[in-house]
This record gives sequence, C-alpha cells and structure tokens, in this order.
Amino acid sequence: MERGDRQPLVRKSSSSYRTFPESAARRLDKEYLRSLHNKRLYLAVFAAVLGNFSFGFALVYPSPVIPALEAHPSPALRLDQHTAPWFGSVFTLGAAAGGLSTMLLNDCLGRKLSIMFSALPSALGYALLAGAQGLWMLLLGRVLTGYAGGVTSASIPVYISEISHPGVRGMLGACPQIMAVLGSLVLYALGKYLRLVLDWRWLAVAGEVPVLAMILLLCFMPNSPRFLLSQGKEEEALGSLCWLRGEDTDYAREYEQIKDSVRKQSRRVSCAELKDPFLYKPILIAGLMRFLQQLSGVTCILVYLQPIFKKTSVILKPEYDAALVGLVRLSAVAIAAVSMDKAGRKILLFVSAGVMLVSNLTMGLYIRFVPASHNGTVANTTLVSSANLPAEPTNYITLIPLLATMFFIMGYAMGWGPITWLLMSEILPLKARGVASGLCVVVSWLTAFTLTQFFLPVVNAFGLEVPFLFFAVISAGNILFTGCCVPETKGRSLEQIEAFFRTGRRSFLR
Repeated sequence: MERGDRQPLVRKSSSSYRTFPESAARRLDKEYLRSLHNKRLYLAVFAAVLGNFSFGFALVYPSPVIPALEAHPSPALRLDQHTAPWFGSVFTLGAAAGGLSTMLLNDCLGRKLSIMFSALPSALGYALLAGAQGLWMLLLGRVLTGYAGGVTSASIPVYISEISHPGVRGMLGACPQIMAVLGSLVLYALGKYLRLVLDWRWLAVAGEVPVLAMILLLCFMPNSPRFLLSQGKEEEALGSLCWLRGEDTDYAREYEQIKDSVRKQSRRVSCAELKDPFLYKPILIAGLMRFLQQLSGVTCILVYLQPIFKKTSVILKPEYDAALVGLVRLSAVAIAAVSMDKAGRKILLFVSAGVMLVSNLTMGLYIRFVPASHNGTVANTTLVSSANLPAEPTNYITLIPLLATMFFIMGYAMGWGPITWLLMSEILPLKARGVASGLCVVVSWLTAFTLTQFFLPVVNAFGLEVPFLFFAVISAGNILFTGCCVPETKGRSLEQIEAFFRTGRRSFLR
C-alpha cells in the first residue's frame, strides 16, 4: 500500500519537474532572442566605434604620407631620417596622454561623453595636418589625433562591454578592431588615389568625416546603465537598459543584477584595497596583455608598412601590398568577431600567438639568410631612405615577406588584436574600470612609442631582421601567458566574471 501510494506521487512530481523547466526554458529563449535582436543596441555600438575608425585612420596616416613628405619641395615640411621616426611615433605619446586623462574622464564624464570629448582634439589635429606650414604643425597634429585615439581606446571598449548582451558581447567587442582596420584600409586606398589626383593634405581632410559623424550619432545614444547606476541615476539607468534591450524583454531582471553589483562596489578604490586579488589580478592581467600586444610589433609594422615592403622589395608595389594586408586584417577580425562567442577567447589567443610566432620568425630568417640580390635589401641604406628607391624585384621569392606580413596581421587580428581590448573591458572590476582601463591604455601606448621610436635606429644599426626575431620571441611568450594567466569569459556576464575574481571559484566561468 505504501509503495503503491508513493508511486503516483513520484510520477506526478517527476512529470511536473520535467514540464516546468521546458516551458520556462522556451520563455527564457524567447526573451534571450528578443534581447539579441534589438537593433538599437547595434546602432549604439556603431556610433561609438566610429571613433575607432578615426583611430585606425590616424594610426597609419604616416605610411603613405612619409614618402610624400620626404620628397616635399619645402624644407620646412621635408622629412629626413631623423624627423620621420618622430612623425611616426609621436602619435603614440599623444595616445598615452589620452589614456592617462581617461582615467579621470571615464568616471567623471562617463563612457559616452568621454568618447564624444575625443572629437575635439581629433578634429583640431586633422585641421593642423591639413593646413601644416611647418614641422611643428605636423607633429602637433599627430599628437592631438593620438590623444583622441588614446581616449577612445580606453572608453569605447568599456562602453560597448557595459551596454552589450552577454550573448553577443564577444562579437560586439571585436567591432572596435574591425572599424580600426577599416579605417586603416580606407587610409591606404585614399593614399593611393589622392596621391595621383590631389595633394596629401586631403587625407587629413577626409579624416574629419568619421569624427563629425560619430559625435552627431552619439548625441542620440544612451549612456552605460552601469555608469548611470554608479552615479545614483537609477531611473535613467533603467530607461537606458530598456532602450538597449527592448521594452518587450525581461530587462528588469538584468537591471536588478547590475544594480546589486554596483551596490557592492559603490565606494571608490583605496590604496589598501589594491592588495585585494579581486582588484590587482584583473588589472595585472589586462595591463600585461596590453604590454605584450604592443611588444609583438604590430604598431611598428603598421606605421612603417610601406617602407618595410620597399626595403624587402616584394613583387608588388608597396601601396598595393599595404592595401592587401589591410584586406587580410579586416577579414581576420571579422572571423574573430563571428567565432569569439562560439570558440571562446583563449583558443583564439593561442592560435593568434602561434601564427604571429611563425610569421615573425619567417620574416626574420628570410631577411637574414636570403641574399640581398633576391630580397632587395641594400647595404648601408636606411629604412626611410629606401622608401624612395624604386622596387626592383628579381625573383618570386620576394613574395615571402608579403605573405609573412599578411599572416602576421591575420594572426594578430583574429586574437591578440581584438581580444586584448575586449578582455580589458570584461575582467576589470566596475569600481576600478574607468581608472584601470586608462592605465592599460597608457601602458599600451608608452610601449608602442618606445618601439616605434627605436625601430628605425635598430634597423639602421643591426638590420631589419633583428626586430622581427625579437617579435617572434615575444609571440612565444604570449602563448605561455595565455595558458597560465588568461581566464575564459565566453558567455559570462560581467557580474559572473567579477564573482570569479572575488572568490576564485572557476565554476562561475563554466
């Protein structure tokens, strides 16, 4: 009797246990899909990443302009082997200053207003470059566009990470890199076209267009709900999240989770708290990733891309090579954006570092061992002066440096390019996110300045192969760093990632 009495009860409870989660799961799936398909979120991301388009445009601006300025008839504007490195590298000093100021701007103005603020120095910098009458105007223009790039580098990833849905945060987090690459590619294309029909100054005029479009669109976009809550603006934060997720979704539940997380981190960071692993571990990981990313040599290669191809005398014209590399970079970042939320961050970082290692090693060994008659290198010729020499490829073996560079850029763009920016915005705790993101940008661009400033002197003193072999060693170190230090954040909310660093329990990231 007792057994018979219990059996229907078990079957009934079992049945109810099976049916309730299925219906709940269907409801949650619908909510999830509605959140993902809200077009307003993607519009807000597009408005923000126009700043990265301008950043990518400004970063590689010297590549087609340096050869034109080296041949400029006016002595006041003519570049030589001493001033050309400064024209290429001073941008990174401005970017470091921009990152430093963003440590304050991100928490005072907010993420959106910080991005909008960057339009002022960017527009002024392009105006100076367009109307330059002397070297000081060229350098000041580069500093100001670099400053704007530093501000956007620290603000845009944080803004996108804080407004994104966890299911598409990886894809949207790759958008800044995609737009930066697109900006570089447009610069290469315009550099080729304008050099044929117009003066090089029009490149700077063209740079004003995305800046103006960005500030106009951002006027209609919401601020980050997390930032608004940190400022005590609860109604505005709720309205912002509703706008980003859609009125017909369960945004109120996400709002309560964010509100609870912000409440736990309401106080500002004190010096004593920096001893807490919850704070210093993610800051160290993010800072070291920015340091290693720049040490891999990407900024040097992008800034001096056309002179490098002239030096190695590849079979195509350097401006065509630069555009081809830009297309490869754009394709690789697009692949990363699609696969980041499926494959995960760490696997892409491993693949990326491995490809960069092989590519840099190939480039270094090619320059070292292939005879100068084949690789086009000329003894006692500097990298800058070689940019004015006619390319005379004599063998199809000269395709090797082009292919090696293409694979390097592809490897970088599918991992260590976009993911370092994304992880920086994901793993930094909310209470230190504004300051720490600015600090990471400072580390990044000071490293980039040091490398771009010493790249040409090292090449002229020891040969082009030395920096590439150094970059190969760094890429090997990136593999070890990824395996030992980088957490997998795929599909986790920012609150879950913070809980992992607070407790050390990996179950939050599974």
